[in-house]
Amino acid sequence: MAQARRILLKLSGEALGADAFGYHAETLAGFVGQIREVVELGVQVGIVVGGGNLFRGATGALSGMDRATADSMGMLATVMNALALKDALVRAGVPARVQTAVAITHVGEAFERDTALRHLESGSVVIFGGGTGNPFFTTDTAAALRGAEIGADLLLKATKVDGVYTADPKKDATATRYASLSFDEAIRNNLAVLDTAAFALCREQKLPLVVFDIFKPGALKRVVMGEDEGTRVTP
Repeated sequence: MAQARRILLKLSGEALGADAFGYHAETLAGFVGQIREVVELGVQVGIVVGGGNLFRGATGALSGMDRATADSMGMLATVMNALALKDALVRAGVPARVQTAVAITHVGEAFERDTALRHLESGSVVIFGGGTGNPFFTTDTAAALRGAEIGADLLLKATKVDGVYTADPKKDATATRYASLSFDEAIRNNLAVLDTAAFALCREQKLPLVVFDIFKPGALKRVVMGEDEGTRVTP
């Protein structure tokens, strides 16, 4: 399989915190090292990052907060994570820009597709904060949306497991990993790979998805190179 030219990487906020609140410096450095590896291959990298290590809109809503307000707070958490990731990349010698779906003066550029493409083509990693800019949509949907908008070859969902399984491997010892499957199969088998809106957008835009374990050293590079890493979900 050919090397990807342009990717959209979805990182969860929880991954940045390594099961703790805030940031885990060693984990963040590991992600940056993997991103730098693929940038050095000439791959253009866009990133959507979640905010669950700081605040989750859905959790706030469960405590009685208005859901739209809670989601707006969650969007701000993703912007904070985008800034942290940008800082770590720049300190590692990787040029990076932050674009936000919610306008925050002096923090990041407002999202604008043509500008994002110019940054990508010049070799900068572009980190998209603020989700879609709207409540009731997850950062999975934001990742699918930005991936489609920038014309990514692949949407990569970075997780703590090495792909999509027939069942939860932590609960079912007989669970087996799919090497590949279609979006229709994933939906039919109720495999919770992405939320429904993100699934529908990927299928409609024919945007392939790879689910992989970002904590495996070199995993991102292997996915980008088209090697057998994770699970590939295709339209």
